[in-house]
Amino acid sequence: MSTLLSNLNPEQLQAVSLPAQHALILAGAGSGKTRVLTTRIAWLIQSGQVDPAGILAVTFTNKAAKEMLARLGAMLPVSTRGMWIGTFHGLSNRLLRAHHRDAGLPQLFQILDSADQLAAIKRLLKTLNVDDEKFPPRELQHFINGQKEAGHRPHAVEAWDDYTRLRVQLYQEYEAQCQRESVVDFAELLLRSYELLERNEPLRRHYQRRFRHILVDEFQDTNRLQYRWLKLFADEGREGGAAMFCVGDDDQSIYRFRGAEVGNMRDFEREFRVSNVIRLEQNYRSHANILDAANAIILHNSNRLGKNLWTDQGAGEPIRVFEAYADADEARWIVEEIQALVRDGGLRSEIALLYRSNAQSRVLEHQLFAAGIPYRVYGGLRFFERQEIKHALAYLRLIANPDDDTSFARVVNFPTRGIGARSLEVLTDAARTYNTSLYATVPHLSGKPGSALAVFVRLVEDLRRDTAGLPLPELVDHVLDLSGLRAHYKADREGRERLENLDELINAAANFLAEAQAQSGAGEALAQPHALLADFLAHASLEAGDHQADQGADAVQLMTVHAAKGLEFDVVFLSGLEEGLFPHENSILEQDGLEEERRLMYVAVTRARARLYLSFAQSRMLHGQTRYNLRSRFLEEVPAGLTKWLTPPSPRAAAGGAMGGMGGGYFKPSAKSAVGGTPQVPRAPRPSFATLPGGLRIGQAVAHAKFGQGVIVAAEGSGSDAKVQINFGPAGVKWLLLGVARLEPV
Repeated sequence: MSTLLSNLNPEQLQAVSLPAQHALILAGAGSGKTRVLTTRIAWLIQSGQVDPAGILAVTFTNKAAKEMLARLGAMLPVSTRGMWIGTFHGLSNRLLRAHHRDAGLPQLFQILDSADQLAAIKRLLKTLNVDDEKFPPRELQHFINGQKEAGHRPHAVEAWDDYTRLRVQLYQEYEAQCQRESVVDFAELLLRSYELLERNEPLRRHYQRRFRHILVDEFQDTNRLQYRWLKLFADEGREGGAAMFCVGDDDQSIYRFRGAEVGNMRDFEREFRVSNVIRLEQNYRSHANILDAANAIILHNSNRLGKNLWTDQGAGEPIRVFEAYADADEARWIVEEIQALVRDGGLRSEIALLYRSNAQSRVLEHQLFAAGIPYRVYGGLRFFERQEIKHALAYLRLIANPDDDTSFARVVNFPTRGIGARSLEVLTDAARTYNTSLYATVPHLSGKPGSALAVFVRLVEDLRRDTAGLPLPELVDHVLDLSGLRAHYKADREGRERLENLDELINAAANFLAEAQAQSGAGEALAQPHALLADFLAHASLEAGDHQADQGADAVQLMTVHAAKGLEFDVVFLSGLEEGLFPHENSILEQDGLEEERRLMYVAVTRARARLYLSFAQSRMLHGQTRYNLRSRFLEEVPAGLTKWLTPPSPRAAAGGAMGGMGGGYFKPSAKSAVGGTPQVPRAPRPSFATLPGGLRIGQAVAHAKFGQGVIVAAEGSGSDAKVQINFGPAGVKWLLLGVARLEPV
């Protein structure tokens, strides 16, 4: 026991050894939250307070779940197999597999990933002859998933206009299509499992009695349905229910666009009457200057639960700030700094270039390429999302479930076998008439379409028959050959890499088989024909959602701030710190949008271990237009004593009172530099800011006949096409054409 709890700081020890009560752990960036969560589970089991089967632990990525299981296996002399530790979607899938009849699903139901779901929606719109310009498939996908994440079935959706009513009807048709094809999307996994537990009281009571401790990682990223799902297992916080141990950081809640609800933390504290709120504030990642900057920035947000990161690692280096004339200059400077760092012995893989918007990456990539510096854009296509793998999985899904229309449509003519769009249109119409799947409809067709499609059906039947008794890796190998995929890519001049990926799929199947046999004994998993295949396909769908970085390459890492969450690097460059870019211009118009942008900034800053660079450009090419921007307010929020300006900071007119809701004035560096105390020589403003018609410039207060007084915060274009972005305070932020606006300097 003493070994297990050794090397924990006082706050970590307090959290790990809490009695069986509800608790909220506010774990700051780099404070060891994963260690606390894992050690808590190990301590509960080792001290005899709960059996491994009585633990329910929820994470947000498969990677995190695997890491937790690996750590537990090293800590405890007990098997972690069979423990309910996984993602919300993974655990929901497990629950639905075990109780598929009660959930109204076949045992071998398939899971649609995001791309497959979009394909299914497109197919539905075509079947119903719905104009996809009026109802864009992606928007409809977002609407459906949003309603499911809110816990709403079609009959419960409020529709106040004709457009919404039509979307609700399409949602209903989509549900019917999925039920007919025995498929579920990601959002359905969670909603279906929630509904199952909500309406089936004996089943709900069973799991409430079983799970005595519920532990949740990244609690700030939960949406409303996920929180309600957890509450069901915890018996709504009633006396005698499971103890909820939630770990999160409200300052790192940056996924509102995905439905994340940071208010869940406050609701949990209130509804579960949480008396144990423990703050993990000691940071083991970054030096003090970086943490002090992060603390100062996030302090400007309201409604925080509150914490203050600190470290005993010393102040470290000052935060370096660079002002460039244009975005190309900014990129060149970043590349030169990277070259200097590498010459000094730094690893390229420990250098990250972060940006708010993907549109910023082009100029950075161009400069890196020109300098011959290897780089990788984090978040490219993952293994299970590659085209050839998706094709192979579609054939495998048809073996497990021939009624999967999405998979049928994907490979019915791939590799090409003379089945054209007209034949598929006839098949789709007939399927709707007979209310059957595409596969089951083929025997009803005659003529050329019927003959061509019958050949494909016979191929699938042959695959199902020939693979019934094969081990999973051999099954996959057989399908790759008989489907024609291997032959197709062998004939392709550029198919070598795709063939290697197909071979890797066989390796993935072999690894999955080995793990399944280790958990349940060799042969048991194959007791039912194709049962293991269904599990493998579910695994592939769930894995497709995780970001997996390539291993072993010493390359500079490029990524958005969103993608950087959970990662850390020795050196971090954060570029594009300009108003309208970071914070993003849309955030100013959204409720709590600016606070979410500030949380993003907090996440970006805390990715750095030793050295942090902040940079901005006076002008930037975005979407084919040159834009002139003020430097970001977030720079002003960093205390001057923590920074070292690599360029003499140019004074800019403070926009203070005129900015209204924009948050006050902008960065006004002190007369002395942060490091060394040497007075800086002020630099005259760049002439580019005086080139606007009428003698106007960025940062100038102006008056408009309709919107009142405001401040120019950005500009783009030139001549008659020149536009300015103006913050009019209560009237909001507007883009106005200079030639028409009739602005008067104030």
